[in-house]
Amino acid sequence: MTNFLIRIFLKEVPDEKNKEIREKCGVLASVTGILCNAFLFAVKFVIGMVLGSISVMADAFNNLSDAASSLIGFVGVKLANRPSDEEHPYGHGRYEYVAAFIVAFLVLEVGFSCLKSSVDKIKNPVTLRYSTGLVIILILSILVKLWLGLFNRKLGGMVNSSVMKATAADSFGDMLITSVTVVSVMIGHFFGCRVDGYMGLIVSIVVLYAGFGIIRETLKPLIGEPPSKELCREIITFVEGFEGIVGTHDLIIHNYGPSNFMATIHAEVPADSDLRNIHELVDLIERQADKELGIYLVIHMDPVEIDNEETLACREMVLRCAGELEKTATIHDFRMVKGENQTNLIFDLVLPHDFTGVKKEEFLKKLEEKIAEVNSSYHCIVTVDHSFVK
Repeated sequence: MTNFLIRIFLKEVPDEKNKEIREKCGVLASVTGILCNAFLFAVKFVIGMVLGSISVMADAFNNLSDAASSLIGFVGVKLANRPSDEEHPYGHGRYEYVAAFIVAFLVLEVGFSCLKSSVDKIKNPVTLRYSTGLVIILILSILVKLWLGLFNRKLGGMVNSSVMKATAADSFGDMLITSVTVVSVMIGHFFGCRVDGYMGLIVSIVVLYAGFGIIRETLKPLIGEPPSKELCREIITFVEGFEGIVGTHDLIIHNYGPSNFMATIHAEVPADSDLRNIHELVDLIERQADKELGIYLVIHMDPVEIDNEETLACREMVLRCAGELEKTATIHDFRMVKGENQTNLIFDLVLPHDFTGVKKEEFLKKLEEKIAEVNSSYHCIVTVDHSFVK
């Protein structure tokens, strides 16, 4: 069914880098959620009226309120796809994170409501009335919510949509709660055991855990999380794939929405290269990155020695010494400046984020001692960096 809807309404494979396709996916997921919940509301409301069941009618209005998460998702993806303007030059992509954040609180509300009712049932246990019609309605609701959750999770995974994933968690939470109700009714009917309170307590904890998980995952890009290794590798491989680029470092990626990235990177080029040719190459790479990767890329050019064997050997020595002290340490922008009595080794040293204060100073002291053992005339002038990628 999911593939059928994608084929009919999208008519192309979902792509997280295509803003128009992402918006279409968001609209499809939202409208589908609204229609499914409206269907459940109508069925339960009519049957509740026929049976004169207050509980069924109350569950019907609960499904109507569930459509709110889909409506929030609809508004979120629409706002996120608005073009940049004077007040928001980086676009509006982060609206999607805000929408997911709101849906997460709806999931928490479901969890807390289930927790409260479960505790009440444990304190004041009641026998759930068995009704074949009621069980059939609940099973129908479970199946619809299960499919809706799987639909949102699959579509959200295809386009990396946090709001769709949050809506999927909301659907799964409703499904679990309804499933517990069915199981409790069946156990109570056939075995006379009142277990609905205890089972509801377990489910409420699961739903609350999922809700807090969504909040945690949604806050990461809002606060500023490191980019994925796949995206970093894609950018580095792309830039280093051009002839004339020796290497790269200092990659920084800014996330202004799931499909809106800006990045800066330092590209190493031979020191004896013609400046005008390198500038032309850098401009070409930036244009191609925007066209092929959909990323606004700014490149800083760093000249490096590639033919001076003494400099290269000394660089490898420094890198080896640093690696012996910390295996993840790397260096870049390495230069040798020879003086009458000493040779200055000037370079940037990249260390893990916990290397600060005393720990950083101790590392630098040990590194200088190891380098001095190789050649006592070497003097290190080091700038310590911390990587912005994983």
